[in-house]
Amino acid sequence: MSKLTIPKTDSIQELAHFWDTHDLTDFEGDLEEVKEPVFERDIIVNIHLKQDEAERLKQLAKLKGLSYSDLIQEWVRERIQHA
Repeated sequence: MSKLTIPKTDSIQELAHFWDTHDLTDFEGDLEEVKEPVFERDIIVNIHLKQDEAERLKQLAKLKGLSYSDLIQEWVRERIQHA
């Protein structure tokens, strides 16, 4: 009988199917502890705006076909690039 191995793929669908049909405890010998973070997490930043500023921001975002949070992100990234 051949030993099962965890698939080496980035396909979410393949991995989901594999783990739907296998048990993690069957692979305990193949697991290793990861010391550093695996996933980079976004940081949420709260900003305080006056009512009229928020309304104007929403209007500008709508004109560009963006959500207001996407517009803010765009502005911040542009400013960082040009700093």
